[in-house]
Amino acid sequence: MRETGFVNNENINPAGTWSLGLLQMDFFYRKKPWYAGQFVRKVIPKIKIEGNSVLFFSSILNRLKPKLLSVLVRNVDDTFINANVILPTKDGKIDFAFMECFIAELKARRIAELKAYLSITGLDDYILTEEEQNALNNHQEWKWSTFNLEELYGKSTRGKRLKSADRIKGELPFITAGEKDEGLSDFIGNKVTVFSKNTTTIDMFGSAKYRNYVYGCDDHVAVVHTEFLPKLASIFVTSAINKSSHNGQFDYSKNFYAKDADALNIELPSINGSPDYELMAIFISAIQKEVIRDVAEYASSASLLDYNDTAMERQ
Repeated sequence: MRETGFVNNENINPAGTWSLGLLQMDFFYRKKPWYAGQFVRKVIPKIKIEGNSVLFFSSILNRLKPKLLSVLVRNVDDTFINANVILPTKDGKIDFAFMECFIAELKARRIAELKAYLSITGLDDYILTEEEQNALNNHQEWKWSTFNLEELYGKSTRGKRLKSADRIKGELPFITAGEKDEGLSDFIGNKVTVFSKNTTTIDMFGSAKYRNYVYGCDDHVAVVHTEFLPKLASIFVTSAINKSSHNGQFDYSKNFYAKDADALNIELPSINGSPDYELMAIFISAIQKEVIRDVAEYASSASLLDYNDTAMERQ
């Protein structure tokens, strides 16, 4: 982390408080002492709030966001002070036991869903094989070669223009240019060209995205036909394409088209003059395991005991 300055101890805000950013009106709980600039307020509770109740209160506070955004910054303090929130109560008092149980139950559900997802997708296996470890250790020694996209995958194709007003609601993902939601702009029922999963799209700005689902797209999106490649190798190729195509050379004044994809050259690890797709797949598998490791370990170590204990206390 880069140091931006020093503050005196008397300017430090206490732990166990919330910060309120005045630009987006987001509340964040601060476990440790903290400091912030002039566009951040601190919220100090008058009662002791701990455990899962902190998460409950954070959610309640952030429900004030629309109201705080609707007033001028100079009126935020008064608006917050005079705002009312609804909390669970029992015998006329705030029911902290309910909050603890409620949040613990939500955690348990999410952990169960996460475990199921990791198991179904095979992401619960995060132990590197010898091949994967070698790929990580030796990637700087790989031999790389330059390849032309058209020579590797044939001519790229593109979709057809489909204005928003002409779209029929359906289930087919429809891809347009842009980074928001990776270009997934709608789900349509129109009869359009359907492109295979395991392909790569490049939008008008040169931004490449891997698609693991069938889809349609408009005329500002080029499709590179990598569907015959192993999935993980195709993901590697998408990254290589994006490195060559998305360097600021394409914008509103100069769009990226399918013909540009055909002329694009990319760098790939190679063996005997051909792309080494096996090595690419091994490398992406290793990266995937490294990324998912913390999540998988968290899911495997998580327990429902916290929820069960809290529920028993409430009874």
